Amino acid sequence: MKIHLPITAFAFVLLATSCVSMKEYEALQQQYSQHTKSLNLAKQELQELREENAELVRQGQSMTMALSDMTAARQECEATVTSINRSYAALQLRYDTTVENYMQQLTGKNRDLSKANEALQQRNREITAKERAFKEKEERLLAQQRDLQERQEQILQNERAIGLALEAKQRELEQLKSAVTNALVGFRDKGLNVESKDGKVYVSMEDKLLFASGSWTVSPQGVEALKSLAKILEDNPDLNIMVEGHTDNDAYRGSTAVKDNWDLSVMRATAIVKLLLKQGPSIDPARVVAAGHAEYSPKVKNTSAANKAKNRRTEIILTPKLNEVMKLVE
Repeated sequence: MKIHLPITAFAFVLLATSCVSMKEYEALQQQYSQHTKSLNLAKQELQELREENAELVRQGQSMTMALSDMTAARQECEATVTSINRSYAALQLRYDTTVENYMQQLTGKNRDLSKANEALQQRNREITAKERAFKEKEERLLAQQRDLQERQEQILQNERAIGLALEAKQRELEQLKSAVTNALVGFRDKGLNVESKDGKVYVSMEDKLLFASGSWTVSPQGVEALKSLAKILEDNPDLNIMVEGHTDNDAYRGSTAVKDNWDLSVMRATAIVKLLLKQGPSIDPARVVAAGHAEYSPKVKNTSAANKAKNRRTEIILTPKLNEVMKLVE
């Protein structure tokens, strides 16, 4: 009876690598199971050999006993005994060889299995470490995602609040425009215009309402207009006030300290500022800025007398303070 104990090339590949994949591990487990079956078969064959050997021993004993009673058959019995002994010796040799081969194979398989187990344990340790690192990274990402969602929600709330605040400021701006227009309605046909743009109210007054040619002294009619405007400015303390003086492109020909259109535009803006502060004593001077643009910010091209008259103007720019809105933006 022949015993088969297969030795696969997988064991040698396993010795050459330090990392066993799950697929390789399962293949190893299957081969190990096959080896176990082969081992069990070898054990069964060995048991059969032992039983056969025992039977042969019994036969030899029986023949030995029969030898004394069968003198005539002595030679035949001796031949039979000799044959049986040879068979026994062959079987014993086969048994010893099988056992030796089995032990060698079992030792090799145990060594291979031990290395495979070590590689599997190392792989499991690596997988555990990677899973732990992945979990930590996932927790950080979840925390960042929650923080991002909270920030997005806060931004949306701020955007809504800013939108509401800007809408309120726009309503205030329209109310301010209406109040200024109503307060100065009597001067609209005298070179005064009120308009709103870019979130500001522009009160534009032509020189014919405010100043004589080349002068920065405000006319009585201009004083009345500015008096009405000053009352509005007092009632709206949250407005920033910019007073801008403008001229046409005709050269200034005065004989005073004022030398050119720059000086003239600044002097006119300053005169308006002083008059507003005088007529509106509760106006905080820190709210007010005076600026001169000379002829360098015309409304229209200086190509005609009518256009030059439009460019000779003083603009009072009213800007709502946006402190609360800016806080929301920040």
